[in-house]
Amino acid sequence: FPFPYTPYLIQERFMAALYSALEAGRVGIFESPTGTGKSLSLICGALSWLRDFEEKKKQEEARLLALEGNGQEEKQQLTSNESGHLNSKDSSGEPDWIRAFVQKKEEQDMVDRLKEEQIRRKKREDRLEKIRHNVQLKYAAKRKRSEEDETKRLLQLSKEILSEGAGADVLEQLDHNEEELILAEYESDEEKKVASGQEEDDDDLEEEHVTKIYYCSRTHSQLSQFVHEVQKSPFGKDTRLVSLGSRQNLCVNEEVRRLGALQLINDRCMEMQKNKHEKKSDEEMEGKKRRVSRTVCPFYSYEQMQFLRDEVLVEVKDIEQLVALGRETKACPYYGSRYAIPAAQLVVLPYQMLLHEATRNAAGISLKDQVVIIDEAHNLIDTITCIHSAEVSGSQLCCAHSQLLQYMERYRKRLKAKNLMYIKQILYLLEQFVAVLGANNFFFPFCPFLSGTVLKSINDFLFQSQIDNINLFKVVQRYCEKSLISRKLFGFVERYGNPATAVKTNKENQKLAGLQSFLLTLQQGSNKEGNPPGEAENDQLRTASPLMQIEGFLSALTNANEDGRVILNRQGSTVGQSSLKFLLLNPAVHFAKVVKECRAVIIAGGTMQPVADFREQLLSCAGVDPARVMEFSCGHVIPPENILPIILCSGPSNQQLEFTYQTRDLPQMMDETGRILCNLCNVVPGGVVCFFPSYDYEKQVYAHWEKTGLLTRLATKKKIFQEPKKANQVEQVLVEYAKCIKRCSQSGGQMTGALLLSVVGGKMSEGINFSDDLGRCVIMVGMPYPNIKSPELQEKMTWLDKTMPRAAGQAPSRVLIENLCMKAVNQSIGRAIRHQKDFASILLLDHRYARPAIFNKLPQWIRERTQVKSAFGSAFAELRKVRTCILCTA
Repeated sequence: FPFPYTPYLIQERFMAALYSALEAGRVGIFESPTGTGKSLSLICGALSWLRDFEEKKKQEEARLLALEGNGQEEKQQLTSNESGHLNSKDSSGEPDWIRAFVQKKEEQDMVDRLKEEQIRRKKREDRLEKIRHNVQLKYAAKRKRSEEDETKRLLQLSKEILSEGAGADVLEQLDHNEEELILAEYESDEEKKVASGQEEDDDDLEEEHVTKIYYCSRTHSQLSQFVHEVQKSPFGKDTRLVSLGSRQNLCVNEEVRRLGALQLINDRCMEMQKNKHEKKSDEEMEGKKRRVSRTVCPFYSYEQMQFLRDEVLVEVKDIEQLVALGRETKACPYYGSRYAIPAAQLVVLPYQMLLHEATRNAAGISLKDQVVIIDEAHNLIDTITCIHSAEVSGSQLCCAHSQLLQYMERYRKRLKAKNLMYIKQILYLLEQFVAVLGANNFFFPFCPFLSGTVLKSINDFLFQSQIDNINLFKVVQRYCEKSLISRKLFGFVERYGNPATAVKTNKENQKLAGLQSFLLTLQQGSNKEGNPPGEAENDQLRTASPLMQIEGFLSALTNANEDGRVILNRQGSTVGQSSLKFLLLNPAVHFAKVVKECRAVIIAGGTMQPVADFREQLLSCAGVDPARVMEFSCGHVIPPENILPIILCSGPSNQQLEFTYQTRDLPQMMDETGRILCNLCNVVPGGVVCFFPSYDYEKQVYAHWEKTGLLTRLATKKKIFQEPKKANQVEQVLVEYAKCIKRCSQSGGQMTGALLLSVVGGKMSEGINFSDDLGRCVIMVGMPYPNIKSPELQEKMTWLDKTMPRAAGQAPSRVLIENLCMKAVNQSIGRAIRHQKDFASILLLDHRYARPAIFNKLPQWIRERTQVKSAFGSAFAELRKVRTCILCTA
């Protein structure tokens, strides 16, 4: 395998296993600990296979085309023999000459298709080669763009001069900006096939069938990191790579970017495209009563996007470079990158874009016979569940109803009958949802009701809400998507949102007055609580356009009855504080489509243990043949002596360590934890990271230590930092933590470093590296079992017990709880070792870790080096040995 340096043995094994999985079309679960060069192994293994596969494909094409040349002679021979075989028939009753003709026709069609693909491929390769080596082309394109800009500017100027003094003929005295808020005429079942910006006939988009690898990961930063690895690899120069992202990440139109919330950006972009297509018909109606000219995106130019597409294919670029190129070329990176998909060999994209079918189709991604690699896949099941779940609050339902009712009253005379019918249907749905949350009368939502949480199947919820007679597919997938009603409503609210400019109507005045005062009370109530800054975007979306959120919930209700549940969460004293949530129980139903279409699927991660979840909940439920599934797990590149994992069963005062919900709050348990930390901080240099099961427990322990004076003792050796709950403060805490450790190692005083109190599942248990001195010891306090009283988890457990077989005598629900716990533990303790020369000790404080069922769920490279210590003394002696080794090497 080509590699930028001499690979480790485990990397060679990883690449060989990956190559064979892709060649055989398997579903592979690959585990390679962080710090072992997993990304490079994935790149070099997968792209080596792709290069060989393309070479074989070309050889096969050449063979078939060569046969076609010989076939001409055979054809003459066949004609001369035809007369002799006219009466001969096969078992199916068809004469031989008919069968021969059909077979020949199929072969000829295949050859023609291959010839066409060859021409297209040659055309594309020549075009890209030209761009790669001809700098003048770039300058010519740049000059042409600046000339076009100048022409547009002059044209706009002359239009403005002409329009001055001309009176606007406005229907019904509507402000001209208001015209675009009115819904266009809607034909419910008519699918309009509008060409998406392809004004010119270009056969390049009808690309040859390029076999490609779709690589997806969780965050944009992880994807950028992967692209940089590709750039450094031996394949960096000649791989056609495309980075895909959301409009939020790729939009270069500042007016649209300013909207902030993803849903608003999406809708505004779609509307601008629609305006572009409607522009022509508007110009044809010049003499008639014309609607006001609408905004068209200046970056949505087909010619410019073609240029961007070619630039993307010529050289590997990450998201940031793509956006910079879009700004420079005045072309939309979002659509330009999509145009590059057909010819690409490697497509890099976030989870949501690949795992959500509607988003996948909208992006023009076809998975038929392609390869999918899902990286950082330890939380794949949760990700699929979250992508397909949806939640709306009572206040959003009331708010959407109020907005839609005012919108309908304002434009009643301008809306067509179909539009009015659908708006009334949506209003009815909203009223029924509020009623099901407990309000006896929609317009008096302050009525008291029974609080609590109720779970219902989708069908039961539809019957109880009395909406089982409404076709939700028509309302959501057709009407809401095509009419862009939520976007129109958002524009309407932007205009009339303030009480001062609120629309006044006669008929509905009394009803609306009561509802608006209720909504105002809700708003004031939520403001008092003070939301963290990280939630600002969600708040903006919720208050500005609740209908957008509600569309997601309605769409979720179109899932199959057995695959999901609706949770009615009745909280507080009013409907406004309650919520409706759709919970997906069976993520396999959405993953099945990916697995069935693809040639091969690779699920990879640093810590994939326990693997049973993926096999049972995801793959066997998705109908994957167990023989098609393969597992690969490799050790770490560090020497065995560089890591010391210890399961500690009791503390310094022989107190047994068992942090159950019943015992963990006992003062003696908190004291024992403190004593362990004090002893460790005396011998461990640099940084110590201590993980607690929850924020609440971490706070409780901290307060107890403060009261007993234990915190003061700890502070003499290590400066203490706490993980903040707010995401925007994490970076600051980490910077201060790292600075403190560096300062202490240089000064060599009594203070030896820092202690960071973190939370499992928090911001620091995933994606943050505690390499070298930042994490010389990682401590796990107790076992972070999830809250089994959570209605969502209880429903999932019940569903698993009904649908899954018992594994090794254990109920599937019990296995789920243990697996969720151990996945969180493995993620947290994997933070410490990040490269070959790193070293650290890992302490698991709970005797239950020594139980075989739990112990076997630790990653193999940690498990085979773990020592179980029943007494604190022997564990402490081992840690002192590590310290001696460190001092010797220093």
